[in-house]
Amino acid sequence: MGGADSLHRIQSGLNHKNARTIILAEYIYEGLFILNSNRYGRDPEGVAGSIQSLIEKQEGTVLVSRLWEERRLAYPINGQRKGTYWLTYFRMDGEKIADLNQQANRDDDLLRHLVIRIDPRIADALISHAQQTVKQSEPAERPARPAEGQKELEDVSVATTLEAE
Repeated sequence: MGGADSLHRIQSGLNHKNARTIILAEYIYEGLFILNSNRYGRDPEGVAGSIQSLIEKQEGTVLVSRLWEERRLAYPINGQRKGTYWLTYFRMDGEKIADLNQQANRDDDLLRHLVIRIDPRIADALISHAQQTVKQSEPAERPARPAEGQKELEDVSVATTLEAE
């Protein structure tokens, strides 16, 4: 990643005398979004994709985005008793966070959200951990069907166990 803070310099103006430099600071943020579980259950990709599109509309870049868990809420929010928690790490200009929060508040798929700026010293570790968790949660290949002889051996061992009891 080469550091969590990156500065972009934009030159504006026609000649060197009039040129002025604007510095835009991009930071890495962690966003925890509580999704409407009913809508997520019907369209998981669409609801999760709405988070990514919110970030991209504000010219941000999603680094890692994953399902965290579904759990019962401490109190009902908009009549919902369960929420699906979605964790996202993203890079964005600091001035656009307020706009992101406003758009998230208007989104019907999101019950609540919290966005915090990550300390650059731990950003790489958090992102790599989240990426490893995503890879582990992907479904593994389905195991091959056992050969006929192997199935018979399993049946014999079950029968032997039942006879011993």
